[in-house]
Amino acid sequence: MGKQTTEMLKGILEGIVLAILATRRAYGYEITTWLRDQGFTDIAEGTVYALLVRIEQRGLVDVQKVPSEKGPPRKVYSLNAAGRDYLDEFWRTWSFLSERLQQLREGGSS
Repeated sequence: MGKQTTEMLKGILEGIVLAILATRRAYGYEITTWLRDQGFTDIAEGTVYALLVRIEQRGLVDVQKVPSEKGPPRKVYSLNAAGRDYLDEFWRTWSFLSERLQQLREGGSS
């Protein structure tokens, strides 16, 4: 990924992770693997874990510790009602911005 892609991704990664958690419960490594499988190859595990800590602190997810076959229990994250509200706002903002960018790309305004 280029520098521009990396910078843009920083601004929307939280929304992407919340969208993943809206579809299923997951732990940090699982989320990182899914992102890499989708082509976000430069995302570091540490970036995802730091983001998960922030959204947990903000009360957007519920966390359950689940025993792991290897090592300490895993923290499994699921989106809660506050997280769903926040994700809804993210999608409204995304729609607004993408519509405006498309208008700019097409050379006009409406």
